[in-house]
Amino acid sequence: MKKLLIFAAATMLLGSCGLYNKYERPDVNTQGLIRDAVSDVDTLAVQDTASFGNLPWRSVFTDPQLQQLIEQGLQKNANLQNALLTVQMYETMLKAAKLAFLPAIAIGGSTPMGTISTTYTDPSVTTKSYSIPVSASWTLDLFGNVLSQKRSTQMKLLGMKDYQMAVRAQVVSGIANSYYTLLMLDQQLAIVTEMSQMAKETWEMMQLQYNLGRMRSTSVQSAEAAYLSIQTQANDFRRQIRATENALSLLIGQAGQQIPRSTLAEQSLPSEFATGVGVALLKNRPDVHNAEMSLAACFHDVQTARSQFYPNITVGASAAFSNLNGAMNPGKWLTTLFGSLTQPIFARGALVANLKVSQLQYEQAFNTWQNAILSAGNEVSNALVNYQQYDANSKLEAQRVKVLTKNVEDTKALYRSSGSSYLEVLTAQTQLLSAQLSKVTDDFYKMQAVVSLYTALGGGGK
Repeated sequence: MKKLLIFAAATMLLGSCGLYNKYERPDVNTQGLIRDAVSDVDTLAVQDTASFGNLPWRSVFTDPQLQQLIEQGLQKNANLQNALLTVQMYETMLKAAKLAFLPAIAIGGSTPMGTISTTYTDPSVTTKSYSIPVSASWTLDLFGNVLSQKRSTQMKLLGMKDYQMAVRAQVVSGIANSYYTLLMLDQQLAIVTEMSQMAKETWEMMQLQYNLGRMRSTSVQSAEAAYLSIQTQANDFRRQIRATENALSLLIGQAGQQIPRSTLAEQSLPSEFATGVGVALLKNRPDVHNAEMSLAACFHDVQTARSQFYPNITVGASAAFSNLNGAMNPGKWLTTLFGSLTQPIFARGALVANLKVSQLQYEQAFNTWQNAILSAGNEVSNALVNYQQYDANSKLEAQRVKVLTKNVEDTKALYRSSGSSYLEVLTAQTQLLSAQLSKVTDDFYKMQAVVSLYTALGGGGK
């Protein structure tokens, strides 16, 4: 019988070897993941292993006032604080999963620790008994049940740390984008204010011409309407500035207030970018790595579901200090050793269904991971092409502003010499205003593309 038990135990151990598998990353194709920003058909042939996203955020966002805002946001942002608390919760769960390998010890139990009883024949005689039971039990993890659950919790903890880094990257990029939005609005407000003064001068000049009988009232009315229209644009920019300041204040964990800042012209952002090889996105992007950790957790959940088909072996011991129901005083220790083996035979399909569901969840996690990789490649590609196109547009708008500035000066000179009409003056001023505002917007979008690229490559670190 002893030999038979040893043989059976060895057979079960050999059969359970497959349950101790470790997660290994499935094959994934990252060739051509990032499209070339210039070519419409080719993919970016990157040879470098460095990545723009690996730079510390202080090396990317060099404006001292912006750096102070980012530091404050990393300390006080509510979403980031909640992400940290979530990580701490999973760390606590992992500690509990590690302790599952240790025996469970308890004092007391279902047996009363002390009793007083009398007999029917002689109620005056009482019997006092006491028992102080102590028990310990240990589940032998021969088939990887506890181990798989611990590994699954480890993967979930890593996923939550990735989530924390993803929130951190969102906070950094959100603060940077809001800050650059304020600089854009400041510049646009300055342009509109300057143009408003120019429009007012044109209106006053036409009013003077009208008073001298050299111009019709309709021309003066058109000039006044143009001036009032520019005034409304200025008010709209002031409204947007206030709203953006409030939004940025919320990001950095403070009540809405004025944000100290520099100017758009003082900004200096990188203009050359290394995207790194495609596989770098697998470790640099927190959301991509989080998706893979979810995949790994599902892998270990499958191992846990398989281990449910194997026996559950528990060994333990119990001891109690007792006076044997009053028969002996003082008492003595009574000890018991026990062991149990539970082998599932028929669980009404629950174990099979649990395994099947775990396998399907693994397939879902794999699809989610693959899609996260493709989405990351798209974001990098979009950020690259956005930077290229808005940089080109900004240069074209700069040339346009130069031409239209000269056009306004020449049109005014012609108007004074009666060589042009008031309409040409208003049209020239309107076109110049539009070009100046477009130039500032393109500069902002170019800066926003840098922020997007930095985030898409996994930036937002220390």
